[in-house]
Amino acid sequence: MNSQEKKIEARTALFVYIPYCPTICTYCDFNVYARREGEFEAYINAVTREIELVAEHIPNPRLAKTLAFGGGTPSILTASSIEMIVNAVRERFEFPPNAEWTLEANPGTVNLEKLRAFHEMGFTRLSLGVQTFDDARLRAFNRNHTTAESYDAFALARRAGFGNLNLDLIYGLPDQTLEEWCITLDRALALQSEHLSLYGLQVEDGTILKKQIEQGRVHSPNSELAAEMYELAVEKLASAGFVHYEISNWARLGFESQHNKTYWLNEPYLGFGAGAHSSWQGTRYENVKHPREYIRRLEVRNSPIAAREEILREMQMSETIFLGLRLAEGVSWARFHERFAVDAREVYREPIALLKGSGLLQTDDMRMWLTESGMLVSNQILWRFLP
Repeated sequence: MNSQEKKIEARTALFVYIPYCPTICTYCDFNVYARREGEFEAYINAVTREIELVAEHIPNPRLAKTLAFGGGTPSILTASSIEMIVNAVRERFEFPPNAEWTLEANPGTVNLEKLRAFHEMGFTRLSLGVQTFDDARLRAFNRNHTTAESYDAFALARRAGFGNLNLDLIYGLPDQTLEEWCITLDRALALQSEHLSLYGLQVEDGTILKKQIEQGRVHSPNSELAAEMYELAVEKLASAGFVHYEISNWARLGFESQHNKTYWLNEPYLGFGAGAHSSWQGTRYENVKHPREYIRRLEVRNSPIAAREEILREMQMSETIFLGLRLAEGVSWARFHERFAVDAREVYREPIALLKGSGLLQTDDMRMWLTESGMLVSNQILWRFLP
């Protein structure tokens, strides 16, 4: 490992995965489970034990840069349960002052007391899974909250002291019109959050939504209309002062997600919990997915890792390009050279020339980045950088 890679690994992002939800959304293919309240205590104990076991293999000082709780629905747990995991992290990892700590929460699972507790225990950023402001669509998606609860959760988060709020929204819904999406964006902008994450609906295998479409109960999303919705979002959010810093993410200046940028910059992270992934010292790990098996292993202090993969140098280089191009800032020639001691312009000469010629990629003496047209079709072009 060269000096730059050591420097990058000096501080690591930490992620805690909570695989529980009040209900399973029709479009969700995540590793999530509903109606498992009786399992919560054992799961929390297992996560704290995994943090302890992992920390034993990391030499001091154990330096972390960000902490994020995702899922699933982390806010389904009590504040005291979240705090148990937070305390385990604090005992074993050091964070810089004002480190970004993010908690994902769903409206309907929080109140003022819980939100204040989250803020007081160190969370600086709250990500609310609003998805849509249409109650009929929320019901159709089996979401466990209403539009009114979304507004309430946002207002309560402000009262609790959160000055960094993100809203998750989905576009490209079955039978959704451009006008409907415009109204959704206007309502989100009216709340004046610091960050917006906008995701195009994907119909994944094994989901309830996929079955509904196959049975003719729900129409397939219109991909061309979804592209128009994306372009509308780009235009409206720019006018509202948001920076489009990543394909699916917009932020007011200074409020970009530092934790998520770890993934896009292909830097190290450690994940804890059932199905959590880690990328550490050239190896990728994945924990066993089922929470009961995860709990069973950790009750006897066995490793929860189900699979591991050595990330070969060629793949590390390709992933650094592939992920970095998701960011508006793109890929820095200097940073790539410092990390891998080669010039990305030479290694990827052919795909760079092809994408530039198509108007999907731009370069200058400092970096390369996708154009807005390139971002619109990113999934169709980024594979060109894979080995």
